[in-house]
Amino acid sequence: MHPTHPLCIAVEQEDDGRWIAEIAELPGALAYGSTRSEAIARVEALALRVLADRLDHGEPVPELALLFALSP
Repeated sequence: MHPTHPLCIAVEQEDDGRWIAEIAELPGALAYGSTRSEAIARVEALALRVLADRLDHGEPVPELALLFALSP
């Protein structure tokens, strides 16, 4: 992971109408929501928990100039 770019959030709408947001750089950072905004908020919160867990366990975390960005 390049240390100066934000974590990119990819967002898609599923066939059943739910929204899914994912951060590919953080395995397991995937969240559903009933709206696009809800899915984004949930994956951002999950990403923060993943990064905090890595810090707690002495694992490397990226130094980010910005934390999140939405993919086009």
